[in-house]
Amino acid sequence: MSFGQGGSQWSPGGSHNPWDNQWSSSNNQTPDWASLAEQSETRNRRRRLLLIVGGALATVGIGVAVAVAVVNTDNGSATANGPNDLPATEGIPSASAKTDPSFAPTSAPPPLNPKDFISSSGKDKAPISPDILFPGSQLTKREGVVYRKGATASTKDCASAVQGTLDKLLTDNDCTRFMRVTYFRDKVATTIGVALFDTEAKATKVKDDWDKQSTIVSLSGEGVPVFCRTTVCRTTANSYGRYTYFTLSGFTDGTDVKEKDKAVFTAGDDLSGSTYGQIRRRGETQAAAAANGQ
Repeated sequence: MSFGQGGSQWSPGGSHNPWDNQWSSSNNQTPDWASLAEQSETRNRRRRLLLIVGGALATVGIGVAVAVAVVNTDNGSATANGPNDLPATEGIPSASAKTDPSFAPTSAPPPLNPKDFISSSGKDKAPISPDILFPGSQLTKREGVVYRKGATASTKDCASAVQGTLDKLLTDNDCTRFMRVTYFRDKVATTIGVALFDTEAKATKVKDDWDKQSTIVSLSGEGVPVFCRTTVCRTTANSYGRYTYFTLSGFTDGTDVKEKDKAVFTAGDDLSGSTYGQIRRRGETQAAAAANGQ
């Protein structure tokens, strides 16, 4: 059979539906293959369109079903994912309603006051002596200024270590001990005298009632000659806690002290300040030991 120009064609008056035409080798009719191909493509396009539309409808249906399930869950309907007894919105605490855990306020005990430990004999229990209060063989105040340590002395007869009206003042306020130590530099020597009392009030009274004329007895020895026994010397007095302390400064060559003699005044001030510092450190040491349970 040939499909060339000489082949069979659809009859002009015939039906356009290819399935209404029959052909066979006996009547020598041939189908219109181009038309059949076009109709087959049309049917395929319709089928694809139906599949697309059906898929879209199915997707919409699934989305609607999920939305309905979510709405039902919000309305309290039971779902396969969990119980339906969720609390109402007002029953759920908000983030702002949450509070941090609270703890009872605590505070560290106040630090111990070092002065308390040197203000009464009841708390000032650490050992004491001239060598404990004034340790070492010299005292360095600053670069180039070094005072060498001389003789030391300690007595419970406080009146024997002073002169003038100081003896009665110490006795009337129940002085329990009097310690002395001498430092010297070049031709200037200073004796420090420290009187101990049972209370701070008595030590303060001695300092306040001092007549500024009476003084301690200078302590010589250990390389220091007798000084300030018959000559004019400089005296200071002060108190801290239960301690009253004095200084007596002068020349070791028997020269009277004058206002222009700055070395004597400086020595007295240096050693008075050092005595205050040693007494204060005594209180700090005992306060630290008490804080550590010692």
